[in-house]
Amino acid sequence: MADYNLEALTRSELKNMQKDVAEAISTFEDCRNGEARAKVEAFAHDLVYTRTELFGTETKSSRAPAAAKHRHPKNLSLAWSSRGCKGSSMANAPSK
Repeated sequence: MADYNLEALTRSELKNMQKDVAEAISTFEDCRNGEARAKVEAFAHDLVYTRTELFGTETKSSRAPAAAKHRHPKNLSLAWSSRGCKGSSMANAPSK
């Protein structure tokens, strides 16, 4: 394991390190979850079951799609509902 002299680092270097550590932890957890899921699916397959038969449907949310609240001023086919992130067309638009 690497030894770091944290007192010698600048605030921006520490913030970058913090972000990198958070991403590494997330990636590690995603990998472990994928491995566990694969093991469960293999075990279920050996018993001639599917994951859906054992655990039900694979939907994560029963929330219905929201109606569009905002539309792109020039291209009305681009819209978003204000759930989550702003639409990519508006995120890249120049501010007034």
